[in-house]
Amino acid sequence: MNKLLVTGAAAMVTLSGAAHAQSSVTLYGLIDAGVTYTNNQINTTGAGHSNWELKSGPVEYSRWGLRGAEDLGGGLKAIFNLESGFNLNNGQYTSSNRIFNRQAYVGLSSREFGVLTFGRQTDDMVDFVAPLSLTGTQYGGTHFAHPFDIDNLNDSFQINNAVKYQSPDFAGFKLGALYGFSNQAGGFSNNRAYSLGMSYMWGPLNFGAAFMQLNSDAATAGQLNTNGAVTDTSGSSLAGVLTSNAVPLGAVSSRQQTWGAGVNYAFGPAVAGLVYTQTNLTQLFQSGLSTHFQNFEGNLRYALTPAVELSAAYTYTRAGGLTGGGNPHWNQVSAMAGYSFTRRTDVYVQGVWQGVSASSGSPLGAAWINGLTAPSSTSNQVEATVGLRHRF
Repeated sequence: MNKLLVTGAAAMVTLSGAAHAQSSVTLYGLIDAGVTYTNNQINTTGAGHSNWELKSGPVEYSRWGLRGAEDLGGGLKAIFNLESGFNLNNGQYTSSNRIFNRQAYVGLSSREFGVLTFGRQTDDMVDFVAPLSLTGTQYGGTHFAHPFDIDNLNDSFQINNAVKYQSPDFAGFKLGALYGFSNQAGGFSNNRAYSLGMSYMWGPLNFGAAFMQLNSDAATAGQLNTNGAVTDTSGSSLAGVLTSNAVPLGAVSSRQQTWGAGVNYAFGPAVAGLVYTQTNLTQLFQSGLSTHFQNFEGNLRYALTPAVELSAAYTYTRAGGLTGGGNPHWNQVSAMAGYSFTRRTDVYVQGVWQGVSASSGSPLGAAWINGLTAPSSTSNQVEATVGLRHRF
């Protein structure tokens, strides 16, 4: 009898080990903090002053998450990812009403057919174009973003209610598509989103292109759908500049279209890149006004040693239709140097200068580097950051 019990227990342990080998759950995260100096920020009275501040996520947003997979056999896996962004300064979530504010999805992954997922996810501009821009990478990040991150290459917002597909690699080609439902009865297009993307890698060449569209009836009918595809708010977005408040992105315009493409080419220890994006906003804030933003970015990365990485970018941005006296345009120069102690921990120093030219009286006449607390009181702004980053 005892022998039978021992044999049964051994079989259970073996089966348990086999089940464990077929599934996994990983805890991961990134913590990024730095001291940032800005030469000019407005205060509550509207006056401009220099500012020293401790920033969470000067390059990459601080976050933690859980990802897992279960092998279903035949090259098929069940997968999930739950990711939460947080503010290192005070330990709070970056979104007050979401635990997993950055990503929350479940799906199936197949070696032969690709990946299909459901939940809150990134769009194809983030997946296919952002990695070719320094703002979408560890070599530049938050402060390197194009003005207002209007093209979302810095992943300022994610898509709710989304069904997303990414293909396997076909001789260097990959395709992607996403659709975010409005989840509103009688309002199928009220705050919905969809995007398409593709990439191609061949030796040292890496090319990506994508398109994204957001639809909302709020700008024309005053009926904001707060359960729709895009419900994030951003005080440093174009919405925040024009309204002096953080408003849901779904309320900015009746239609927002963004498309872009980029290319990287690696030669020796260097990688050079070019990125172009355009964002069209239709019926901005119920005004009937339509506008567009174009971004032209050139960037360069250079591995000076295995531990030292240098990067720099120049971005020219122009807008049309916002004012009758001329179209605003921005020049932005960014640079960063990083030293890696290990693959998980590094220190860095970076700086950004932004200058804007706008017609008299334009609300866009003040410079505002992405990720800073407030805009400048003038048409120029400079920031410098020394930071520490750790991954786990």
